[in-house]
Amino acid sequence: MNLKIEHFFENATRWNEEFNLLREIVRGNKTLQEDYKWMHPCYTFAGKNVVLIHGFKEYCALLFHKGALLKDPKNILIQQTENVQSARQLRFTTIEQIESLREVISAYIQEAIEIEKSGKKVDMRKTADYPIPEEFKRALLEDPLLQKAFQSLTPGRQKGYLFYFNQAKQEKTRAARIEKYYQHILDGKGIDD
Repeated sequence: MNLKIEHFFENATRWNEEFNLLREIVRGNKTLQEDYKWMHPCYTFAGKNVVLIHGFKEYCALLFHKGALLKDPKNILIQQTENVQSARQLRFTTIEQIESLREVISAYIQEAIEIEKSGKKVDMRKTADYPIPEEFKRALLEDPLLQKAFQSLTPGRQKGYLFYFNQAKQEKTRAARIEKYYQHILDGKGIDD
């Protein structure tokens, strides 16, 4: 028994009934192991993340880590934002919704396990798929050390920076972001390090 998991379910003030019903449904599949990751109950198969229970102000949800690969015949999976590539959510606002979808939820969980068994992977965007803002291109051209440091970063870290820099709509904001993370890049750190 993992005390963090028990604490999560015992102390949830919002979505308590819903969380416990989702847990019951997920644990109905005996091949999953219950773990605690990212401050939420996470269910794994052979050490691979399959589904996570989490809640927000407006809804609670099951997050399927490779949800993009699920067939979704009921068309109920939700991509949280356009930048989420792999994960998909089943969202709920009432316990009645969960109850009415119990069999569907179980079927989606089983399909997610089968995806893990098969070894299928989501085709993730490559670093080259992210545009390099003009301000950052200039900085890279003007500073060979910065260029070398950026190229030495892992693809995930490179994508993180490019995504963050591109989110800014104004040139001034992009330039400020680049300046702010300049030393981070030289130090070989990712945006969240």
